[in-house]
Amino acid sequence: MKQLLLFLAVSVFTTTYAQTDSIIALNKPTEVKGKTVMEAFANRASVREFSEEDLSLQEISDLLWAANGINRPAENKRTAPTAMNSQDIDIYVVMKQGSYLYDAKNHKLILIDAADNRAMVAGTQKNFANAPLFCVMVSDISRFTRGDESQKMPWAAMDAAMVSQNINVYCAGVGLKTRPRVFMEVDNLRKALKLNATQHPMLNNPVGK
Repeated sequence: MKQLLLFLAVSVFTTTYAQTDSIIALNKPTEVKGKTVMEAFANRASVREFSEEDLSLQEISDLLWAANGINRPAENKRTAPTAMNSQDIDIYVVMKQGSYLYDAKNHKLILIDAADNRAMVAGTQKNFANAPLFCVMVSDISRFTRGDESQKMPWAAMDAAMVSQNINVYCAGVGLKTRPRVFMEVDNLRKALKLNATQHPMLNNPVGK
């Protein structure tokens, strides 16, 4: 009986998160879901405590699409605006199963690092480290077609904030918990996420129940 339960638990995990060793194909986003926009704003709040319960694959799929998915495929346009439509923001999803890059075009997760890097994202605020998932907003400022670095970094911060706000409103609308954060171990995350010199971690949102 114990062996059967273990097999079922592993099967559920594999079906949910690990279609292959390196890629998680996400479900089609549920576009009709949750509370009204005004109800979501009424419920929006930043929280400090999270359950360790994993999000389902559907919840992750919907979260990432709402955060910065492609909502107008013919134009390759996103749910979050960016300066000059530079689409400089990438979302890295950090879970105990590993750290993944969200490929919005193909709506899938690509494994970057198999380690549990949540403590790096929590930084000095260790109470956040048990959140089941972090969305780390990274700006690649090389995608801006004009301006010097002194101009690009404020644009990057603005664009990351747009994505974070999408996460905040989405979570408020569907009953999940989150908060926007700037604290994280940036240098360690750069190594773990294999970022280059033009990619800058800007904000992160822990998400849970």
